[in-house]
Amino acid sequence: MHSIKQKPSSPNLPNFTQLGVLFRIGITLVFFGALHELIISNSVTDFVTRFSVMVSSFSPIVLTILLGLYFLSKPLSNRPYWFSSMVVVLWCELCAVTWLWLSNALVFDLQKTWLLTPSIVIFLLYYFRVRELALSPAITEARLQALQARIRPHFLFNSLNAVLVLIRIDPRKAERVLENFAELFRVLMADNRQLVPLAKELELAKQYLEIEQVRLGDRLQLEWHVSKMPGDAMIPPLVLQPLLENAVYHGIERSVGVGNIGVNIYYKGNEVFIQIRNSHRVSESAPHEGNKMALANIRERLMLHFDMEAEISAQPGHDYFQVMIRMPYQKEAK
Repeated sequence: MHSIKQKPSSPNLPNFTQLGVLFRIGITLVFFGALHELIISNSVTDFVTRFSVMVSSFSPIVLTILLGLYFLSKPLSNRPYWFSSMVVVLWCELCAVTWLWLSNALVFDLQKTWLLTPSIVIFLLYYFRVRELALSPAITEARLQALQARIRPHFLFNSLNAVLVLIRIDPRKAERVLENFAELFRVLMADNRQLVPLAKELELAKQYLEIEQVRLGDRLQLEWHVSKMPGDAMIPPLVLQPLLENAVYHGIERSVGVGNIGVNIYYKGNEVFIQIRNSHRVSESAPHEGNKMALANIRERLMLHFDMEAEISAQPGHDYFQVMIRMPYQKEAK
């Protein structure tokens, strides 16, 4: 059995391969340039003229900086934060000074560039670090919410009663259910800040549903469409399990008769799609509070890891509830 591991959080560079990160950097650089021109301008016309010259002069610099950061992202990902930050500052300084020297631009002189460039870069690194810290509590919150859900009295007692029955008639199956219990608690209490392979997340989801099938029996019917699933895709941990738990709790348990949960995972182009659909009573087709909490939490964690390149959406229907997740197809770095 695996042990629970917790590691202190360490700062990380933003992922410069993500469109959202590059967009934020570009906008910030343009903003500071515009602010400088606004301060030294004498009139609106003068500002417009200076801003136009600044944009034309700075566009090659910004593009070169962003291109370099894109290619530096992977080599720096496993380096200490202080070293990576220093490389980023030096790269931006080199690009700015070189371009201004080659173009003989008069918008900024070299002395200002030496001073302003590292200041802006340090500000950007600080901004991304604060943003990471602001979104990171969602990971801890997700683990605590899932743990609280796991120890809900009705789930815990019903499952243990099912295990007691199985001990008499099928000891091996009872042992398997208890192993699934242990694995669920291990993952919920472990360090969940890093991305995990999709295949591992799917295995955890199946272990959870195996426990639920022991409780619900034939009332819970499952449909798996994972033949086109990219198992090596890296995704945030604890994404599938909370959504499946909501599907069971708000859909199957509250419905009369047999309920169905369908899981469809596939990739198209450079994106991974996860679709979870469960049958639902007509009178309860609107999202429940539990659904909203899970969706909001997963949305924050997707933003933390993939910025604007990922999204999650919910679609309540007449007799079903469906959740769709889209994220970039990102493989584990070797």
